[in-house]
Amino acid sequence: MTSEPMTQPETYPKTDETRKGKEAVIRIRDLYKSFGPVQVLRGFNLTLYERENLVVMGKSGSGKSVMIKCLVGLMDPDSGYVEVLGQEISGLGRQQLDQLRSDIGFLFQGSALYDSMTVRENLEFPLRRHREKLGNPKDTLPLVEEALENVGLAHAIDMMPAELSGGMKRRIALARTLILKPRVILYDEPTSGLDPITAKEIIGLMRRIQQKYGTASLIITHDVDCARVVSERILLLVDGVNYAEGSYAELAGNADPKVEAFFKK
Repeated sequence: MTSEPMTQPETYPKTDETRKGKEAVIRIRDLYKSFGPVQVLRGFNLTLYERENLVVMGKSGSGKSVMIKCLVGLMDPDSGYVEVLGQEISGLGRQQLDQLRSDIGFLFQGSALYDSMTVRENLEFPLRRHREKLGNPKDTLPLVEEALENVGLAHAIDMMPAELSGGMKRRIALARTLILKPRVILYDEPTSGLDPITAKEIIGLMRRIQQKYGTASLIITHDVDCARVVSERILLLVDGVNYAEGSYAELAGNADPKVEAFFKK
């Protein structure tokens, strides 16, 4: 038998919540989501600050993907509050939500490139919907070239996805994410399926992107090495709640069995 969600207040007032002088760009409060009798999220909380790399770790089926879908408006929570870049998700219309998403980059686990399009065409695709954000450029080639240079693949502009390695596909997907100059990037298992050397390259690239563009990043990963290198803060999602939070060193040294389970090799 599952417990009922706690009664939520009618409104969650906006705050100028800061962490060491940084403004919050994502705020999730008391998030609940069930599927039939199964409670996936049971009062989950999260705050991401500007220019911060926050890693969320959780076992398969723990609710990480559900949380992300609620965050970008692809799924409605049962209750709770989600605010992105100062806007409450539940209060946005379709057009407003689409506009907000142009400020949120999303690196999908499987890269999600269009197989029938060249690399250049894949990168131009988001520009078709959001050209006005970048001033309606007549020539998009400089934007494509800049994005590819940022990930070290300028030479791949005319290649097809089938010609790319797994690591190259991940880089191209990141370039497509960067082309709209997002303020927040969501990474879904960025090193999944990659060999250790390529995974290390992707991790280094994530750090360089953050430093160059000042983005805030929310990183979903099972990769402990990725979490150690890229995170400024780690949040552990256990039993539908934010069970523990801290730096890698703080959590790796925690004697709680549920926390230890994430860092044992």
